[in-house]
Amino acid sequence: MRQAWRAWVAAGLLGCAGLAVAAEPPGLWPTLQVLQGKRFVDLTHAFNPGIPHWPGFDPETRTTTYSYTPGGGSKGAGFFAQTYTLPGQWGTHVDPPAHFIEGKLTVDQIDVREMVLPLVVLDVSRQAARDPDYQVTMDDVRAWEARHGEIPAGAFVALRTDWSKRWPDAARMRNEDAAGVAHYPGWRLDVLRYLYETRGITASGHETTDTDPGIATSKDDYALETYILARDRYQIELLANLDQVPEAGAIAIVAFPKPEGGSGFPARVFAIVP
Repeated sequence: MRQAWRAWVAAGLLGCAGLAVAAEPPGLWPTLQVLQGKRFVDLTHAFNPGIPHWPGFDPETRTTTYSYTPGGGSKGAGFFAQTYTLPGQWGTHVDPPAHFIEGKLTVDQIDVREMVLPLVVLDVSRQAARDPDYQVTMDDVRAWEARHGEIPAGAFVALRTDWSKRWPDAARMRNEDAAGVAHYPGWRLDVLRYLYETRGITASGHETTDTDPGIATSKDDYALETYILARDRYQIELLANLDQVPEAGAIAIVAFPKPEGGSGFPARVFAIVP
């Protein structure tokens, strides 16, 4: 009888051990395993002191504060550390609402739930190649929705113009004519109103230095950027590699540091592609 009891206990323990081995990973880990099996695309330019930027900002400066070996750092040696001085709107960056509108959200006040979003790509690269002053139209948006269905609420909508392929050539990015007028593509107000007010998107972004087209910013007209930020929504400027992600179905991860009361900051943006 005692031997039978011991056998039963042993079998139970082995069964429990088997169940433990076969158990599903807890919580969201299986979801992460699925996502890690997908393709990741970095939508961010690396920045340095010489990159294209809004002409009203001073260039970045950086110094080596500590170096691996003696003599290379301004304060000492033993490890590598740098000091950076740059505008918040530098490289691929976030513009929070407070960048233009006093009293609106600053960088640190943007909810982290607004950083993981469905990615919608409006591809007008062919139009921009023919006309550098091209502004995305409602026909472009309707064509996207005819192919993929309604733009989902809460989406991050990125305007693909392939302008990022001109990076890091500042002259080609600005594309000025003999009179000093810049020619680069941008958004349109009716499109932005449709996206934010009708479809209820969370944020938008583009490859150029500005929301507004170059012919407008050359006259200090930033009405389109003002529209977005006045709605207490953020945007991302100077995106990269939008030609490597699909028009629909990917997830955008939009991350940036959290300076208290921040007016902008370099961002790290990437897509998880199905």
